[in-house]
Amino acid sequence: MKKLQMSKAKAECASSTVRNTTWKDIYFPKYERRVRKLQVRIAKPHKEKRYNKVKALQHLLVTSYEAKALAVKKLTFNKGKRTAGAEHIKWNTDAKKIEAICSLKRRGYKALSLKRANITKETARQDLWKYQP
Repeated sequence: MKKLQMSKAKAECASSTVRNTTWKDIYFPKYERRVRKLQVRIAKPHKEKRYNKVKALQHLLVTSYEAKALAVKKLTFNKGKRTAGAEHIKWNTDAKKIEAICSLKRRGYKALSLKRANITKETARQDLWKYQP
């Protein structure tokens, strides 16, 4: 019983969603160094063709809090930062950015369905003939 409780506590501490940080408290150069080190660690076994090690290190990278924070930073500091995506969500406040970091998960994501536009055969033929010389 004690063993189960201890492992549960460790898992909660290791989780990236439990961190209580604010967007302004994040020191991005440190995060960039950590992610870069992990990327270098991935490249070395890949050259040696140790693909199981590569897969394990890639899992570490994808699930790391630092990589998620850098991904959100890259999206929110680019030219199209004010444009909502397919889900109509904008990450324009610090609280939303932290929430976005916590919401990035490998499982459970389901994209919204796209709008389907049916094209009749006649319309398709007319469009085809427009572009013929």
